[in-house]
Amino acid sequence: MSGPHRLADATTMRVGGEAARWIEATTREEVAAAYAEAIADDHEPLLLLGGGSNTVASSEPFEGTVLRIATRGIRTLPAAPPPHRPAGEEPPPDDSVVLRVEAGEPWDALVERTVEEGLAGIEALSGVPGSTGAAPIQNIGAYGQELSSTLVGLELLCVSEDSAESLETRFVPAAELRLGYRDSAIKQGVLQGVVLSVDLRLRRSADGRSQPIAYQQLASALGVELGTRVPLVDVRASVLALRSSKGMVLSDDPDSTSAGSFFTNPIVSARFAAGLPDDAPRWSVAPEPQPVVLPLGADDAVPPLERPVPRVKLSAAWLIEHSGIGRGFSLPGSRAAISTKHTLALTNRGGATGEEIAELARFVQARVENQWGVHLVPEPVLVGLQL
Repeated sequence: MSGPHRLADATTMRVGGEAARWIEATTREEVAAAYAEAIADDHEPLLLLGGGSNTVASSEPFEGTVLRIATRGIRTLPAAPPPHRPAGEEPPPDDSVVLRVEAGEPWDALVERTVEEGLAGIEALSGVPGSTGAAPIQNIGAYGQELSSTLVGLELLCVSEDSAESLETRFVPAAELRLGYRDSAIKQGVLQGVVLSVDLRLRRSADGRSQPIAYQQLASALGVELGTRVPLVDVRASVLALRSSKGMVLSDDPDSTSAGSFFTNPIVSARFAAGLPDDAPRWSVAPEPQPVVLPLGADDAVPPLERPVPRVKLSAAWLIEHSGIGRGFSLPGSRAAISTKHTLALTNRGGATGEEIAELARFVQARVENQWGVHLVPEPVLVGLQL
């Protein structure tokens, strides 16, 4: 199906101009046909769209094709054959289930279904908006869970390695996706194509309980200690309540007219973080190896050692609040504003343009950089806009 369509009508931020061409693909065949046609014209912009929850677009017309992935389907894959074991050795019990989910399936509906079926692994990702196919691109995460912990891999429709004029579908294991904090090889442009489906390995919970709770705020809301397993339905209910209190669940709440968290939490060196006030939240993350430079005249045959550099994740919300920008803040005359519930969300207060959202985002970046020397990186995909 094609024809005029506004991006504002298909994004949670409710901004974006009319597309020159709009294709809604409900089957894999429609996805392949539309993608092949679109990439055949190197000069025409192509925007792949799922649930529109992570897209902020200019209100100017989009002079290209929007391909919206609206495929549906969830199925359980056959169990993999057990590996070879010595005679007489019993295999360990396997309570895992692998689901293959079509890219257009709404993410939260998938989480709700898994909770109802007693499958643990993504319950803390309840309420995350958008489509399943977009989830690995961002490596979505919340309340102590990340997609990377359950992702087996995905099916990617891409240009064939044998012929640039044909497409192929190949399975990409999670290990090849370079999953990081809100990052992946697809987001970086290292891998290009259309996600057709996502494979998730979940745990069948005989007692209906979750994975161990790994986030203090969620543990406090549930009234349990970290590491406790609680009923899946309780985790989902608590996460939805927490997200709603921050305007992070799509509803008639004006604060939910957003793209969720607009900036990622910055990761800096532990040395830099030590210079921040003591009350600035920080969390240790995996150290990043750094090559040690050899002095002149050193033996070239001796490889440079790698010394891990301690890294710390900061709270972007804290940095914003402590640079003088509070909840509900807006620039004079602008219809874009900081959420009244959470400083990490930029919202459309009614009739805002994409340009107004970008203007507010640039202002926030400048204030935080001037105050703390930290550059905030936007999380959403920006279409026709620059920060």
